[in-house]
Amino acid sequence: MRIDKRAVVVALVGIAVALPAALYLWSFMVDDALISARYAWHLAAGQGYRFNAGRPPSDGVTPLGWAFLLAPFAAGGALSAFRAAKLIGLIAWLLGAASMGVAVHRMDGGRRKWTGLALVFCSAPLGAWSVAGMETGLVLGLSAVAVSARVIGYERVTAIVAGLAAALRPEMVPWAFVLALAPPVHLRPPERRSAARWTGLLLVLAPVLTVSLARLVAFGRVTPLALLAKPADAALGSRYALACLLLTGPIALIAWRKLPPWVRGLQLATGIHFVAIAIAGGDWMPLSRLAAPVLPAVVLAACAIVGRAHPAVGLPRLAVALAGLIFVFVKVGPVAAAVGEKRMAVIQQLRGPLSQSRVVATLDVGWVGAACDAEVLDLAGVTDPAVAVLPGGHTSKRVPHTLLMARKVDTLVLLLSKGKPRADPWTHSWFARVVELDVAQMPAMARDFTPIAESQGSLRYLVLRRTETAR
Repeated sequence: MRIDKRAVVVALVGIAVALPAALYLWSFMVDDALISARYAWHLAAGQGYRFNAGRPPSDGVTPLGWAFLLAPFAAGGALSAFRAAKLIGLIAWLLGAASMGVAVHRMDGGRRKWTGLALVFCSAPLGAWSVAGMETGLVLGLSAVAVSARVIGYERVTAIVAGLAAALRPEMVPWAFVLALAPPVHLRPPERRSAARWTGLLLVLAPVLTVSLARLVAFGRVTPLALLAKPADAALGSRYALACLLLTGPIALIAWRKLPPWVRGLQLATGIHFVAIAIAGGDWMPLSRLAAPVLPAVVLAACAIVGRAHPAVGLPRLAVALAGLIFVFVKVGPVAAAVGEKRMAVIQQLRGPLSQSRVVATLDVGWVGAACDAEVLDLAGVTDPAVAVLPGGHTSKRVPHTLLMARKVDTLVLLLSKGKPRADPWTHSWFARVVELDVAQMPAMARDFTPIAESQGSLRYLVLRRTETAR
């Protein structure tokens, strides 16, 4: 079999522009990544698909199937699964970036089209989320392959892979449908065009429906539990989408004249996705997580636009988009790069105090679940249906005192507000989130729970143990 050396070279170019940001931000992580890792750990241990061993299965991982992919690497515990997740995400994203290099090579336009790949090189969201340990890295790779296949002319591949991405991330369903319906690079006769669009829709729909039906059978609902735990706020979502629009590169797509239909299709798919994440209510995680998976479409469309536009028009537009990305990289990048070490330090510091716990109540269940094998009551409701249905947002659930008593909670882990020392009594302390403040004000908490440990550093968690007299 003959190897196309030019295709290999341009694929390596794609990898070369994607790898530096990912390596710089390798230590980036969020607490939710460890939730999936704990599910994978329990699967590997033969305890089934559940966050807490011995408790009923729960739909605590939005990308259904992600924990199963991690399970073969989870025999050593949740942190082993987490490390594998980071590597899987990086490999998937680099393969996707390689396909983007081939796509840029195959599209029309002068050499200036390659300057659009600077959007990848300067993107902290792409670098960080490819290695965050969540499913986002895999979704980034799938998204990049789907859009690259569209540029190269493989419409069915586009529909299949976009459908897989949407099955993992439900807010991407509109994007996947628009991408499947977008005009192909090589236009066909009307009758063949209609058949191709129906085929594309069905190929997108198949994985999405499969996951929805599996969720319905297993958990009694077609939507993820996170939709209940984190109710959408359109106002917050709109502000989130606008900020992402300004800071992740889509400004490079503001062009219309003399563009081929397929580029307009990528523009429309991107716009639809930003509307979708606004309706979904945005996200609390840093670096534009919900916007990141469609950035490969932004990059390839920008490459096509810059390659066709007059330099005096196309390059300044690209420079404006890069300014937002560089601002984020400089301002947020160093902080994001240090997150993982800080989180792991907390796990090491508090692993011992948590080792004797039987039931821990906390908001940040990911690292707590990785630090001990105790049952964890999720005060955000992300992994617990009983809490998910309670009123309030995911950091402000109105958790009743009776629930803590019914679950026989013997340990609390609460995050102190930044810069605020622990008070005496501890119930007078300033905690970081509303639900933690509410827990501290529950009846007789100062009498029933005693501080036994406090983490050091910028993340200051207070560990409290139920007193013997209160048991």
